[in-house]
Amino acid sequence: MKHRRLGRTGLMVPPISLGTFTFGGRGSFGAVGTQGPDEARRLVDLALERGATLIDTANMYSLGLSEEIVGEVLEGRRDDTLICTKARMPIGDGPNDEGASRWHLIRECERSLKRLRTDRIDIYLVHEWDGLTPPEETAAAMERLIAEGKIRHWGISNYSGWQASKAIYAAEAAGLERPACQQIHYTLEAREAEYELLPLSVDAGLGVMVWSPLAAGLLTGKHGPDGFGAGSRQDKGWTEPPVRDPDRLWRIVDALKEVASARGASPAQVALAWLLGRPAISTLVVGARDETQLAETLDAADMTLTEEERGRLDAVSRPPLLYPHWHQHQFCAPRFTEADRALHDGQEVDGMDWYEGR
Repeated sequence: MKHRRLGRTGLMVPPISLGTFTFGGRGSFGAVGTQGPDEARRLVDLALERGATLIDTANMYSLGLSEEIVGEVLEGRRDDTLICTKARMPIGDGPNDEGASRWHLIRECERSLKRLRTDRIDIYLVHEWDGLTPPEETAAAMERLIAEGKIRHWGISNYSGWQASKAIYAAEAAGLERPACQQIHYTLEAREAEYELLPLSVDAGLGVMVWSPLAAGLLTGKHGPDGFGAGSRQDKGWTEPPVRDPDRLWRIVDALKEVASARGASPAQVALAWLLGRPAISTLVVGARDETQLAETLDAADMTLTEEERGRLDAVSRPPLLYPHWHQHQFCAPRFTEADRALHDGQEVDGMDWYEGR
């Protein structure tokens, strides 16, 4: 598995990483998965054997149980593995039990280190924007954790474009370590990240980690307009990510099936390969029900789609150009940067060819 650079850092990460959202099953997480240490060990064994050396977790997954399981199954082989974990989400009822404050992040980092049975976290993410904490305070907390050797790199997750820009600027203006990456939701079905987050990543050199790259299984070809697969998280009432246009979703799934059938692959592999060909992508964080599913998923790391295949998928999934993008597409295209092209390449705007100077 050929590793990729994480943004502008020197850290190399695998194109596909193992997500542990399903480890534990404590509380409401039981609707997604209830994998215990034995099942988790088999998945981690296979991932590491295949070169997927990054394990992604978070302090709020099963309220810390996911981290505990990761720590248990990695014991004795931590040096061969990268760990990404996160903090910010509510993990209790106290006034400081959530957020991106110095107090909360440092406390949660130290708690995560204990659960993970390690002395450092390779990538530490702020799991969500916190509008009450100054971004300078967040960056300073991360700087302290880096200086103490408790984390190696830090990043952000689920920020909007302006929020991510503010986090970067605040760190740089204070002479502090800037975010190295952002973890976002981005799939063939959900391409909103192309409006701001993907161009920002190209321009600012942020590595992109994608969570739920198969849209919680919706792009695997196992679901359809007649219903969700029995036992799936959607069948149990799970509603993330939201699907606002079901007809469009199933058109995308049909196109995935067609491309997959023609090349002897699975729809899931094709969906992942499409993502791996997009700008700024460092790694896709995938979960797995069992070793068979994980092995199939990891095979996508070696798949390269043709331009014709990518064109067929883009034709049914490309997002419309919202303002100001349609206006810029008409008047600015000859002076676009690589960041602009993360959204605009392949786009057409009906009825916008009247201007002779275009």
